[in-house]
Amino acid sequence: MEGKVAIVTGASSGIGRSTALALAARGARVVAVGRNEADLGSLRDAARDLPGNLQIHLADVTELSQVDRLVSETAESVCQIDILVNAAGILRSGSTENTTLDDWDKMMDVNLRSVFYLMQKCIPYLEATRGNIVNVSSVTGTRAFPGVVAYCVSKAGLDQLTRCAALELAPKGIRVNAVNPGVVETNLHKRGGMSDDDYETFLENTKNTHPLGRPGKPDEIAELIVFLASDAAGWITGATYAIDGGRAQTCAR
Repeated sequence: MEGKVAIVTGASSGIGRSTALALAARGARVVAVGRNEADLGSLRDAARDLPGNLQIHLADVTELSQVDRLVSETAESVCQIDILVNAAGILRSGSTENTTLDDWDKMMDVNLRSVFYLMQKCIPYLEATRGNIVNVSSVTGTRAFPGVVAYCVSKAGLDQLTRCAALELAPKGIRVNAVNPGVVETNLHKRGGMSDDDYETFLENTKNTHPLGRPGKPDEIAELIVFLASDAAGWITGATYAIDGGRAQTCAR
């Protein structure tokens, strides 16, 4: 990763934060993007002694002008973009009957539309470096789950975007892949409205829902992302990788 430049969204917490640190630990120059300035500052402090360079960039990926500024400032300051990791995402509970259009639109905007736009803006720079994109999807992109319909649809859309973009961008030398985690210990669910008690029960239930008997850790997902972004994965594109403790192999329970 030495000499590589990576943009990582959703870097203020969870999988995005772990990925930013993992890339910096391997010598990459990382532009860590998020909306929480305090959390981004903490991330910068955590990366201070790593061999790579990490700079924070405060931005809302749903604001097109802010995405434009992110890409242009990155390209101007370091003259290249090698890796784009789209880890920003939100979750709201809701069924087909009671999901509001506002919640539906917000999840599509963050989880899918913003990814498409950021990919589109980075293509010229990724073509120049024969770079690659890794999207953070979910087991909900490949399997149906009740009570989170908009989230499921947004992640299924992200998987298909990954596959279509991989075919279209292959002639430019750009690889596009996705990771599909099961339940991972992040603040995603609590930010979506789950109480502390309910979240603890939810994590405890992963002993039953995930064959390996536990939730995942952000660092575990980050390691797969780093591999897919590395030259070692140079013949992999259009893949959606399950990293879910076996969750996608189970029947409903």
